[in-house]
Amino acid sequence: MKNFTSKNQKIGELGEDVACKYLEKQGFLIKERNYTKKWGEIDIIATKEGKLYFVEVKSVSRDSDNIDVKSDDVTHVTFRPEENMHPWKMKRLSRTVGTYLIHNRIGNTPWQFDLLVVYLDMKKRIAKVKVINNVILG
Repeated sequence: MKNFTSKNQKIGELGEDVACKYLEKQGFLIKERNYTKKWGEIDIIATKEGKLYFVEVKSVSRDSDNIDVKSDDVTHVTFRPEENMHPWKMKRLSRTVGTYLIHNRIGNTPWQFDLLVVYLDMKKRIAKVKVINNVILG
């Protein structure tokens, strides 16, 4: 497991923990976390009903970005972490997914790439998860 030291890294790690718990409650089995190659990293690899899921987690803390995680509508947030999915990031993720599929000899198993955005309220110790399913990596 990685050793996170900066505030952003700790928020990211907490967001990934929340994302894993969320996925497990939805019936996913977490196979691997932080699958890393020199060209990219996949935060979570999970399975559900015979399908493989590659999951990128973007986390944001209320302390730093003034969000209201109790609201059901998180689209009003001025900073949207999913906007950090730049084309170069998606290309690196695509290459990393391909590497995983080849290295693990995943043949005809269906798979998809999802984005989970985790909104954290550190003071109240609550979180909200927004799921963006089946992201096309290009």
